[in-house]
This record gives sequence, C-alpha cells and structure tokens, in this order.
Amino acid sequence: LRAAGAAEVVPEAIEGSLMLASHAMVQLGVPLRRVVHRVQVARGERYASLRGFIHGAGDAADDDSHVQMRMHSVTLHDTAYAIGKSLTSLNLHVLGVEVASVRRGQERIELGADLVLLAGDVVVLKGVSASVAQAEARLLKA
Repeated sequence: LRAAGAAEVVPEAIEGSLMLASHAMVQLGVPLRRVVHRVQVARGERYASLRGFIHGAGDAADDDSHVQMRMHSVTLHDTAYAIGKSLTSLNLHVLGVEVASVRRGQERIELGADLVLLAGDVVVLKGVSASVAQAEARLLKA
C-alpha cells in the first residue's frame, strides 16, 4: 500500500488490540483518563504521519503553550508563483515548514533540492498553522 502511494497504513489488528487492551484496563480498575491517554500515546507513536489530519477532543489551537503540527495540501494552479522554481529557491524551511511530499498526477515525486515545481503539482506542507499559511502564500503568490 505504501508503494502505491499510501501515506500511512493502519493495521486493523493494532486498532482492535488497542480497544481490547483499553477495555481490559478499565475492567481492572485503571482510571479511564489514564487509559485514554495511553491509547492516544500508542496511536501517536504508530501513526505519526496522520497527526494534523485526525483531530481528537484533546486537540487545541496553535498557541504559545500548545504547538500542533498540521499537514496541508496546496495545489499549484497555472499562475502560482512557485511554478518553474526549485524547492530550494522557495526557502520554505526558513518559515519553519517542511515539504512532506509532492504529488504530480498519481505519482509521488522524489523530493530533492533540484525538484522544479510544475502547474498541477500538489505540495504537502507540514508545520504549525501560521507557518503553513505563510508557506502557502509563498507558493501561490509572489
């Protein structure tokens, strides 16, 4: 599935095991709050690339006390500033943003300093909300 382009593969056995373990812990008297926290930690360790896509009740907005990484896709339209430019020349890292991937049609493009962006490319950005917004503006506008 990863070779076909999936960003994350979620084995159903792991999810089933997490649910069974959480029910068992509650039945043994472990406080529900600790059980929920432990399940969230386990999911966070296993599904790191899904952070930013799946938000739970405990998620908070980006602020000085809580920094939540987000992933955001930006499609480069025909007049986008980034068309014809390399990833390096856009200096997105200066904004605190990582380019997680670039898709061109159905293909995931190999990331590299010399990658030149084309119209229709989908650039997946990873960072805090404010930085991602600045990076999106840089990709789309001069």
